[in-house]
Amino acid sequence: LININHPMMLTSGNNSSHPMSFILLGIPGLENSQFWVAFPFCAMYVAALAGNITLLHVIRTDPTLHEPMYLFLAMLAITDLVLSTSTQPKMLAILWFHDHEIEYHACLIQLFFIHAFSSVESGLLMAMALDRYVAICFPLHHSSILTPSVVGKLGAGVMMRGLLWVSPFCFMVSRMSFCPNRIIPQSYCEHMAVLKLVCADTRVNRAYGLFVAFSVVGFDIIVISVSYVIILRTVLGLPSGEARLKAFGTCASHICVILALYIPALFTFLTHRFGHHVPRVVHVMFAILYLLVPPMFNPIIYGVRTKQIRDRVIQGCWRKDSQLKA
Repeated sequence: LININHPMMLTSGNNSSHPMSFILLGIPGLENSQFWVAFPFCAMYVAALAGNITLLHVIRTDPTLHEPMYLFLAMLAITDLVLSTSTQPKMLAILWFHDHEIEYHACLIQLFFIHAFSSVESGLLMAMALDRYVAICFPLHHSSILTPSVVGKLGAGVMMRGLLWVSPFCFMVSRMSFCPNRIIPQSYCEHMAVLKLVCADTRVNRAYGLFVAFSVVGFDIIVISVSYVIILRTVLGLPSGEARLKAFGTCASHICVILALYIPALFTFLTHRFGHHVPRVVHVMFAILYLLVPPMFNPIIYGVRTKQIRDRVIQGCWRKDSQLKA
């Protein structure tokens, strides 16, 4: 049972009031089976942790992998670890131990991490598309254009964009007065879900949310699309069929990762604003998968399709196996 009889409101200095905590329902509609539903989510989270930590270890310990694509991949792995860890432990506590309550400031921190690092992930995918563009269209100048310094600046820029664009979310929400209802029908704190509990005009917040969505994701998708249109034209102009196949192969992993991130993200974004007839359980499940599937699949996709990483992982496993036998 969820206890909502808890001291409700605190008043801050700006005459706004907020609850001491919120109640996260978990997965509404699956209350009787939430305990069992948690097991596949836990397995996916463990796979995400193991895969991304392994990826980081391989890239860090192998100097031959200190190239732009792998450095961006390391940044992506760190982002995936932050994204999955910001939501999954609390979600598993809800589903297994009925720990539905989350403190107000902890909710805002979770909201910040989810949206900031989702922006960072999108920006890194854009940077990786630019890397593929330079590698395929200017192969002889790739190392001179994308130097470690340029890669570091791109990564820092993507991080700063995420932090600066999302910080106003938390600031604006923290200054709003909340209604007595403090139940969030999800398994984590998300901007639109928290905003629905506000007893005030939220048009500015919603407008800013749309601005961030279109200026971040919209811009990234445009850059990715333009990059791949140019890549496609360049690849189709190659005289050798083998060269064309190899060029397409270098982009396949990146395209799979893009689809794994943007498809559930787009569904979640649209259903929050326009999908009033979408069953809540479907919406909540997609919201969970949006933050769990990319962190789980990214290291698998790159590990399977990237020969250098695959070889290093196999060598590491073989070396450990030989040491155990010895």
